[in-house]
Parts: sequence; C-alpha cells; structure tokens
Amino acid sequence: MGVSGWRLARAVSRRGHLGVVSGTGCDLMLARGLEDGDPEGHLRRALSALPVPAIARHIVSRFHRPAGRPPGRPYRSVPMLHLDSPAERWQLCLAGAFVEVFLAREGHAGRVGINLLTKLQFPALPTLYGAMLAGVEVVLMGAGIPREIPGALDHLAAHEPASIRLEVVGADKDERHEIRFDPREHGIPDLPPLTRPQFLAIVSSNLLATLLARKASGRVDGFVVEAATAGGHNAPPRAGDAGRNLRGEPVYGPRDEVDLAALETLGLPYWLAGGTGTPTSLASALEAGASGIQVGTLFAFCEESGLAPDLRRWVLEGIREDDLDLLTDPQASPTGYPFKVLTRRSDPPPETPPLRLCDIGSLRTAYRRSDGRVGYRCPAEPVEAYVAKGGDAADTVGRRCLCNTLLANVGRGQIRPDGSTVPPLITAGDQVLVLGEFLDGRDSYTADDVLAYLLGGSGDRAMPI
Repeated sequence: MGVSGWRLARAVSRRGHLGVVSGTGCDLMLARGLEDGDPEGHLRRALSALPVPAIARHIVSRFHRPAGRPPGRPYRSVPMLHLDSPAERWQLCLAGAFVEVFLAREGHAGRVGINLLTKLQFPALPTLYGAMLAGVEVVLMGAGIPREIPGALDHLAAHEPASIRLEVVGADKDERHEIRFDPREHGIPDLPPLTRPQFLAIVSSNLLATLLARKASGRVDGFVVEAATAGGHNAPPRAGDAGRNLRGEPVYGPRDEVDLAALETLGLPYWLAGGTGTPTSLASALEAGASGIQVGTLFAFCEESGLAPDLRRWVLEGIREDDLDLLTDPQASPTGYPFKVLTRRSDPPPETPPLRLCDIGSLRTAYRRSDGRVGYRCPAEPVEAYVAKGGDAADTVGRRCLCNTLLANVGRGQIRPDGSTVPPLITAGDQVLVLGEFLDGRDSYTADDVLAYLLGGSGDRAMPI
C-alpha cells in the first residue's frame, strides 16, 4: 500500500521497464495526501486532468488542508466500502487510481501497470476504471482467483457497466450478490473507447494458471508466477496446515512449485517472482523460457519507494548489521493468507498487543446475516464484535489490522484517540535477508542502482511485455 507508488513506478518505467503502482488503498493515499497539504501540488495537478471535474473539485474541497494537518490531528474518517456505498465513495477509488497512474506516466513514454488484490473486491472496479482513464497499460492481480476481471476490463474500456460476484460466506447456492460499477452513473462524459490494458494474473500453481487461461471471462495476456519467497501475502501451502517449522511458519514443498514446462503449453508469456531479484536469477528465468522477472524487495527500500524514510533507514541499517528477522506468519493477516513480517532482532518486543480494530475495512469478509442481508466482519476487529457477527473466536487469534499498519509504513498512520500513532508493520520477501552484498555498505540507493545491478551495469535494457 503506497510503497510501490507513482514515484517508484515512474523511475522504473522511464528506463524502459514496467513500472507498477499499487492499487491497494489508493483512495486513502489520495485523501490522506491531500490532508497533509499536498505541498508539491502533484495530487491536485493530477486531479485537474480527471475528465470529470466535479469529482476532482469535491475531493479537493473535502480533503485538502492547504497548511496540512495540525499536530496531533487525526485524518478524516473515510467510510468503509459496502454494497450500498454512495457514489462519492466509489469516486474516491476512481480518483485515487487515476492520480497514481497519471503521475507515474507523466513525462515519459514508458509503460505503467497497476497491481490489485483479488481479495479486495469492493474497490476493484472503480479502481480499474480510474486507472484506465489515466492510460494504464497492464493490470496485475493475485491473492485470489481473478476470473471475472478480464471481462470487466472489456466492459470498462467501452465505458459500459461491469460487475463481479461478491463472495458471501454462508450464502445459499442460488444466491448471487454482485458489485456493479457503471461509469455513466458518475458523470463520465462521452469519451472514445479506452485502450483495454493487458491482464497478467499472479499465480502460484499450474492449476490456477490453466483455469484462468481457459475459463476467465475475457482475455488473459500472461502470468506472474510467484513463489512463497515473495513478500507480503503468500498463497497457503497446498498441503494445508500439515507442515509447520519450529517457528510456526508454513512449510512449502514440491507441490507448491510451478511446473514451468507445463505452464508454457498454455502459450502465454510469464514472469517469475519471489527471490528473483539478482542478475543470476534473471538469467536463469530467461533461460527457462520466462519473459523476465518481477522484483519487489530490492525496489521497496530504494529512495523512490513510498516507504517512510525513517523506516527505510531502519531496514537498511538492519541489513548492514545482519540484524533482520523475517517471519512468515500464518495468522497475522485477516485474509487467512500467510503474511511475511520483518523485524529487527535487537529491537525490544512491543509493549502493547497488536492493534485490534476495523475502521478502514479493506480486508473484511462479507457474510449472510440471519435476516438474509449481507453483513461484514473482520478477524482483526475486537473479538466480541467479531463473535457477535457469527464469527469464530478462534479465527481472531494472532490477527492484526493490516489496513492501518500498512498505511503507517508510508507515513499515513492514523492518530488514535489516546494521541498515539498507529505503529507500522513492514513486510518484505526472503531476499531482504541477503541484500548485504548488493547494499555494499551504502546508506541508500536508487531505482536506477537496482536496474544497473540486475542488468549488469545497464538499466536501459528493456524486457517489454
């Protein structure tokens, strides 16, 4: 959320590679960036290019504080998304994605993509449409089965209504709940058709790749094959909970490895991800038939990254001192997916338990209430509230509010009623533990340094999609 922001995506894209912005939480990034004053004016400049000026004016009027937030003032509350959210709430998602892609594409001819989590169903359609209005060229989606997204892209490119099925726990088999987005209901003027972006599905199994290639609602243009060594959320092991190491981490085995030879029979290009950010890994990927690699961890701590500068320094210092610890926590995320958490071994343990609240709600689960209506719950909310909504108290053990902590990672942490700021929770891939050779004693590095390292001294060799 915000780490792979427009500055980083632009730095990579302008060198001929695919710079990718994170679509997760881009609505909140826009709102909170405006509240912090938008001192350089980038957000308002991008909003001025939105083809619906009324949406831009409303967002600026509601959120922009010319002098920034006064010390100790919390960010304004942004209502959680649900089936009956008002139009202005969907429009904030649209505008947030438009701003990120617009700024990432500004001033060069390189290609820009956007990455979304399939699990986050509510913001998906307006976020995709906003990105398409700004000219996004590639959409990447994982953390679920994005089977309906390719067809939705076809509809949105024509400014037509699009819908995806909302997964509702406990719903009857004959029930269908849909999230629907119609651009014409949001003041979109008569515009020529948009360019339909390429769609890359992020997969961790041959079964999922085959399913999407053959049965998705529209064209799938390729795959990102992500190993369990990648940062953030990982797919659960196919063996389930049968294997845990002494630290309680899920154990991945041969069943979790993608058969690249079998993948190639689908006839679609693919990129390898997860621990691939080295020149050797790039060469091996190309030799195996991949079109290239996806790199996250190396870029996450460069100067153009959206990670707060003090946290970036904290990580780089930990690398130099060999003081980092990375835990694949099977319980931290409300999604139920394993989530990698980065800490420093020398840091004292936290004095307070993990944050338990749900006031952003991006990772909530929809469920069928006893009266037949759709309700929403999150294992990271207070236990009593979760159980009152029909949830199992066992599902709340060890869960953390990722929505708030990931915003804190990029300097947008909320101030709580007691005056404290939400603490960060940094994630990274396994490669962070062996970055000492790349860092070579440096206190900082740039995106260009990463590209030069990966490409043997020339960051300009493109691997186009």
